[in-house]
Amino acid sequence: MGKIVLVTGGARSGKSRFAERLAEGYSGTCGYLATAEAGDAEMAVRIARHQARRGAGWATIEEPLEVGRALSEHDGRYSVILMDCLTLWISNLLFRHPAGAAGVIPEVERLIAGFPRLTTPLIMVTNEVGMGIVPEHPLARSFRDLAGEANQLVAAAADQVYVTISGMPLKLKDSTTSEDILGPFSP
Repeated sequence: MGKIVLVTGGARSGKSRFAERLAEGYSGTCGYLATAEAGDAEMAVRIARHQARRGAGWATIEEPLEVGRALSEHDGRYSVILMDCLTLWISNLLFRHPAGAAGVIPEVERLIAGFPRLTTPLIMVTNEVGMGIVPEHPLARSFRDLAGEANQLVAAAADQVYVTISGMPLKLKDSTTSEDILGPFSP
């Protein structure tokens, strides 16, 4: 199984840049699994900024919904795959899955079940969305709850977990060493 790394943090916390630096530590071409879609001009600018920052050493795989399939199809093609981001994928599923919110966590569990079959290291970026106020709108609360549950599931399955705060990464978990950072807690 390839190493699984989860990088989380708040908006504009530096999580994508940190994840890109981790990926660039692997020799060879890096794969970038993009779950975002340019639904408006502002999002198109964000996507273009990310692409420009990555440069030519990256190959982009665009897949907003079938992330597990995309990972399987591209396994072994790159030195590492960076998926950015888990929370956008959850949002895409929330709006497009035939079962709606009820279909999101089973999709996350299917993705995690495929981790042992991957040979390529996978770095996943996700947003920590549960540290603020409780949203007023039911859809926003549903998204926040789904993202929190998905993040816990992926973090439990990951070999390493980092959180970024103000551009500074902090390692929360590392099962690739004898380091015991968190102790016996699991979600």
